[in-house]
Amino acid sequence: MIRPLALLLALGLAGPAAALEVSRFPASEYERTTLTIRGATDAEAMAPLIRDYQQLYPDVTVIYHEYVTTDLFGEMAAACAAGRADREHATDVVISSSVDQLIKLANDGCARPHRSIETGRQPDWAAWRNEVFGFTTEPAVIAYRPDLVPREDLPRSRVELVDLLRRKPQAYAGRIGSYDITLSGIGYLFAAYDARAAATYGRLVEAFGRANLQVRCCTADLIADLESGRIAIGYNLLGSYVYAAMRRGARLGLVVPRDYTLVLSRAVLVPVTARAVGHAFAFVDYLLSARGQRVSREEAFFFDRDGPLPPGVDGPPSLAAAGAFRPITVGPVLLAVQDRAKRARFLAEWRQSIGAEAPKGERRADEP
Repeated sequence: MIRPLALLLALGLAGPAAALEVSRFPASEYERTTLTIRGATDAEAMAPLIRDYQQLYPDVTVIYHEYVTTDLFGEMAAACAAGRADREHATDVVISSSVDQLIKLANDGCARPHRSIETGRQPDWAAWRNEVFGFTTEPAVIAYRPDLVPREDLPRSRVELVDLLRRKPQAYAGRIGSYDITLSGIGYLFAAYDARAAATYGRLVEAFGRANLQVRCCTADLIADLESGRIAIGYNLLGSYVYAAMRRGARLGLVVPRDYTLVLSRAVLVPVTARAVGHAFAFVDYLLSARGQRVSREEAFFFDRDGPLPPGVDGPPSLAAAGAFRPITVGPVLLAVQDRAKRARFLAEWRQSIGAEAPKGERRADEP
């Protein structure tokens, strides 16, 4: 087994990484405990969940450190390898959209197991070894600018998107955006599952190459390009972030693909170096509880596996409808995503198809 420190040295990620932002949520009563969370998730999205948790535990102050996914992974793996639980690097809860990285941490012995009524209710695909738990339902969607994409052009499946780029190459040349999968953990994960899920993947990537695909590191950058009109269609964006932008008034549309919908479950674990272990487990249980799921659905991440799609979303009646629901399983299958040789081959084929040059210093980033 490759230990975390060896993996870090191999990836060139050793050493602590700085958080992008640190947010403090003070206890509303006399402070008895500080819960430190490090997450590759927007603080804005996590804030409603943290504040509602504090309604149940008003004597807990929460410190939230926001990272990009690869920096978070490097920080946690280094802390685990060193057995570090000092005040500067204290971490009680880890949250990431790159679930493969959390599975790697757990596989290397960096997570504490937790069993409770709430963890026992999770579907098999959303939890692994009582250590990593998925707590959101986030589809990979097609986002678009309604004023730039006529209704008759709107692609509701990958086949329709390929056909659109074939029929109207001039209209959409340089106007399609997606992740740079050499930089984006989420983008790479979605692309890898696209390649497994559909015979259309090769045709789709070739169509992107002909259309001069615009690639970005992060969902936020792609949403900004859509809002500004630099691109007209964004492929495989995280639905929760797109819908949050729509709620803020962004002039965007959102399509849940009809052929199949990849669904990510943002995941959480409690590291072995956690100090406030009891409150960390309580926070995990809150995220998985009916109350936490309601707040997540209504205020943070907006989608639910079995319930109807949010208002204004173009798609099937629900994510689980018509057999199109394709969850990315929280489990050891994701360890294959970390295989360096397979990753190198996959990226080389992707670069060749879209006409991209290999970066000199490849490094994965992602949300926010």
